[in-house]
Amino acid sequence: MAFDPKYQQHIPLGKSTQYSFEYDPSLLFPIARSAGRDKIGLQQDIPFSGYDRWTAFELSWLDAQGKPKVAVAEFDFAATAPNIIESKSFKLYLNSFNQTQFAEESLLLQCLADDLSTASGAEVAVRLFAVNDYPRTADVSSYLRLDDLDVACSSYQTDANLLGVESASEKALQRYCFDAFRSLCPVTAQPDWASVYIDFHGAKLDSASLLQYLVSYRNHQGFHEQCVEQIFIDLLQLDSAAVISVYARFLRRGGLDINPIRHNMPTPPEMTLIDRQ
Repeated sequence: MAFDPKYQQHIPLGKSTQYSFEYDPSLLFPIARSAGRDKIGLQQDIPFSGYDRWTAFELSWLDAQGKPKVAVAEFDFAATAPNIIESKSFKLYLNSFNQTQFAEESLLLQCLADDLSTASGAEVAVRLFAVNDYPRTADVSSYLRLDDLDVACSSYQTDANLLGVESASEKALQRYCFDAFRSLCPVTAQPDWASVYIDFHGAKLDSASLLQYLVSYRNHQGFHEQCVEQIFIDLLQLDSAAVISVYARFLRRGGLDINPIRHNMPTPPEMTLIDRQ
């Protein structure tokens, strides 16, 4: 998926950048979600709900006495928000808090929520955790690990035609994970690694074909959020009545990770940090 050239001149990703040590919300660089959704035919009537959960492991600021504080922060951006935030700009923005004083933690929370909501075009939920209080690893034992299947793979560009079902009439709840998921940044072509978790209640999927399909993202250039949305749409094409959740836990860069979930479930699975993160 080629990156929209209208952003290329201004986007900080892939460019040498001087870090700011003074609070600066103008560092945030929004990108319209529609730029990626148009390419997979998602203009209206989006068939999923969800959010993008960003985790910041390097958030620091100064308290009223000038003493440095540090916390782990979670940010939930609704999938309905008009914009995503370009990741390098998010890192630069968070770094700009390092020498900024806040009399109370609540003022920092409000500042973060206001700036990110403005940039994304919708309300953003922000939570802070003490370093030792952040939730530990999720239980993923109920997922079938596709990595363990003995399957030949030869396609490394996204191909929905690889997907197949074993039985259209046999409906079942299936849970799959794939730890070797890789896609490429659409700007720098650097690899992005993730564990992908799929809950699918519908036609019985062919697990070998699902593995081959997920492998086909290996040389695909797309933002994390767009990859997850494409996986959801391609799975929905197999069974339009299926109840689906696609959750990707990407590895961090520069102290930030991005974890998009797209689903059409009443109650989607909740997942915290996984071991490799």
